[in-house]
Amino acid sequence: MNASYWLTNVRLEQGYIVEDGQVVGTKTKICHVRIEDSVIAEVVEAGTEIVSHLPKYDGKQLLMLPSFEEAHIHLDKTYYDGPWQAVRKVTSIFERIEEEKRLLPKLLPTARQQAERILELIQGYGSTYVRSHCNIEPVSGLHRLEATKQALDTFSGRISSEIVAFPQHGLLRSDSVQLVKQSIAEGATHVGGVDPYTVDGDIEKSLQTMVEIAVAGKAGIDIHLHDRNEAGKQTLTRLADLTEEAGLQGKVTVSHAFWFASAEAHEAEELAARMASLGMSITSTVPIGRSTMPLPMLHKMGVNVKLSTDSLTDHWSPFGNGDQLEKVGRYAELYGCNDELSLSQSLGFITGGITPLSSKGEQVWPKVGDTASFVLVHASCAAEAVARRSERAAVWYKGRLVSGALL
Repeated sequence: MNASYWLTNVRLEQGYIVEDGQVVGTKTKICHVRIEDSVIAEVVEAGTEIVSHLPKYDGKQLLMLPSFEEAHIHLDKTYYDGPWQAVRKVTSIFERIEEEKRLLPKLLPTARQQAERILELIQGYGSTYVRSHCNIEPVSGLHRLEATKQALDTFSGRISSEIVAFPQHGLLRSDSVQLVKQSIAEGATHVGGVDPYTVDGDIEKSLQTMVEIAVAGKAGIDIHLHDRNEAGKQTLTRLADLTEEAGLQGKVTVSHAFWFASAEAHEAEELAARMASLGMSITSTVPIGRSTMPLPMLHKMGVNVKLSTDSLTDHWSPFGNGDQLEKVGRYAELYGCNDELSLSQSLGFITGGITPLSSKGEQVWPKVGDTASFVLVHASCAAEAVARRSERAAVWYKGRLVSGALL
């Protein structure tokens, strides 16, 4: 496609249909959208005659939605694109780490290829941003960082990305501090960590070290936190304090944060409010069962909640599929989002908060000047797309068609 063109006959949401005070449907309109370089330059109704020499591409009345974000995935260690393998049973995270130490050298030769295949997969599902957690520990050194960077370079101009330097075997426990520092110097954007209490054995020292590396490297923080009970609460509380002390507001993410799954409601709300005041985020895979998270409460309290894949069929879990629309559909099912309004608004959990309509039904996307990153979907509205996990036809990143086609 040219840098400037018209995308004609696309379906855009215009507002909600309200009956007896309840949202019962979504109004849409067929429009033509002019794209100049990487932004949306003009939006007109389909009945408007286009007098232009620019190329025109027919959107075939497909629904236009903002493209998706993959907020937490491991590109660098996976069974994807290889023979099927289920997970071996272990009795502790330390057994799993020992298993991983043996596996990592075997997986390294195909790490770049498999990362590229995953990027192709998630982009086909509509994601144009990815945050990848990359193993940084003595077994791998910086080899996985290099493979991840190479894979992302292959997708340069097609996807935005961030890399978390993730000491899977423990920042302190595996003596990975210098490796993480070097990773930040060589292009990783976030300092990672895992269970400062259970794995590192020292909440204060582990968190202090993460923060020191982040501040020195002008990086963010994204920590895996599976610890529950008092250890989980202490870790979250201290991380919030350090976030404020170090001036890292808006730059800290807690992945999983399972303490919230079993916390008392008033304690959970109090800590959620504190995290929200500091711009801290929580990334979740929408777990079920014992680990079911109070995600609606966290969102209501102002925490930036993002949904993610995490593992995509590897030695930790066989279940990830990389489809963010399926993930938000799972969220909707689990938390009872079965009406038009809640289904429609839940889309924001996978788009960085962008929804075509505000909660009041105001049309807020797309607007002239918005980045032209979007997905065309076989659906009548966002609510249907979420509930039905609708088929994606084509994906654009900054004005460029990067996946699918208009046939």
